[in-house]
Amino acid sequence: MTQITRRATLGVPAILAAGTAAAQAQQLVIATGTTGGVYYPLGGALANYLTRGMPGTAATAEVTAGSTANFQLLGANRVQLVFGQVDAAVDSIRGAGPFRGRVVPTRAIAVLYTNRMQVVTTADRGIRSMADLRGKRISTGAPQSATELFAQRLIAAAGLDPARDFRGRERLSPAESTNAIRDNKIDAYFFVSGIPTSAITDLGATPGTQLVLVDHAQHLDAIVREHGPVYFAETIPANTYPGQTAPNQQLSVANILAVREDASPALVTQMLTILWQNREDWARVHSAARDFTLDAQKTAAAGVPWHPAAEAFWRTAGARLS
Repeated sequence: MTQITRRATLGVPAILAAGTAAAQAQQLVIATGTTGGVYYPLGGALANYLTRGMPGTAATAEVTAGSTANFQLLGANRVQLVFGQVDAAVDSIRGAGPFRGRVVPTRAIAVLYTNRMQVVTTADRGIRSMADLRGKRISTGAPQSATELFAQRLIAAAGLDPARDFRGRERLSPAESTNAIRDNKIDAYFFVSGIPTSAITDLGATPGTQLVLVDHAQHLDAIVREHGPVYFAETIPANTYPGQTAPNQQLSVANILAVREDASPALVTQMLTILWQNREDWARVHSAARDFTLDAQKTAAAGVPWHPAAEAFWRTAGARLS
């Protein structure tokens, strides 16, 4: 069973102080991701908005391994709202890949920002392409994370075998991966997230380190042939991170907020109303939330069916879903 690892306390001190009232409050658990990514700060802020805006509700953001774990938690009915990548969401409703025939009744309520696959190394490792990873020590992301899912697919699309072509393969969080490169325990790592993300910023800011992001957009056709059109090519501009002197041609996937199919329509509408009212503040928490717009609310981008209340909300707000 997937485990929730730690609770984010943003926005909950007032709830903890409320004693008996808090114990009687409706609990709303939001599954986010690791502390080195973008889901975590956005989820903490969202919990704050919902707690303030929904009297009688105690919303909390939970630290998890990431998207795959989040949809497994949703399937087990242990959380009510999840952040997740579209590729993992699609697998969840099909019962495919890591879901092993266990279909999750996932329904989208909002399309958020783009998650960028970042293949991270430093100049002294001599890695300039996916092919250069052969024989190196890598990390493909935390277990049950969307990074791990995407990384395995990208490695295969690049013609590499994760079981044979690397000197070592770790399964580390982004923060752990940054520390492992600093300690010369790995040569490169994969991380999929909004940009910029703190773990990669920390690596680029390390004295004596020249950050390198490995281009891999040329493998788009191969990964789409195998897994469908959930991925697309984008560019991370130069200087997004300290010491990143060249633009990075990489592959991306959309993020969604999702609930179960049986989620209360009234609850979905209330959550979306509160989040939409706080969208400008959300973008100040992390710049990735600037992409949470009406134009982003597209059925094709969501990847999985809308919850009916969410579809009605976005149509009323003026979104053109098709």
